[in-house]
Amino acid sequence: MSKTASAPPWYADGLKFACTRCGRCCGGAPGYVWVSLEEIRAIARQLGMAVERFEQAHTRPVGGRRSLLELENGDCEFLVRDAEGRTHCAIHPARPVQCRTWPFWKSNLATPRAWEQAARHCPGIGRGELHPPPLIQEALQRNADADVPL
Repeated sequence: MSKTASAPPWYADGLKFACTRCGRCCGGAPGYVWVSLEEIRAIARQLGMAVERFEQAHTRPVGGRRSLLELENGDCEFLVRDAEGRTHCAIHPARPVQCRTWPFWKSNLATPRAWEQAARHCPGIGRGELHPPPLIQEALQRNADADVPL
């Protein structure tokens, strides 16, 4: 039997992305920032909190999983905005896989149109460094391994 080769992804030439620190990926419409127990432990450690206390104070149950809390406006509670409108993540070194892999999510990479739609909300898409397909595939796999439904 011959093994058929799969077609290369539509992004076979790579995709450009450079974070502009706009914070749009960390806020807006309500949603979920999925966190595993390992990620909860890492964030709690960074904040100097007990795991149980962090989980109670900063996450919510959704089905059998946990999501970070959001503010009323939909922003992640760890998104910090300065007076000039620049943003940073208060837990950046321990941020979840979901955050680390933006914008290389399955939903954004499904089609060129999906990528273009994501770019309407993210000014970093289409700018900066060219990310080659292996790096993009690695991000997709990290989300799959973490069971992040994106």
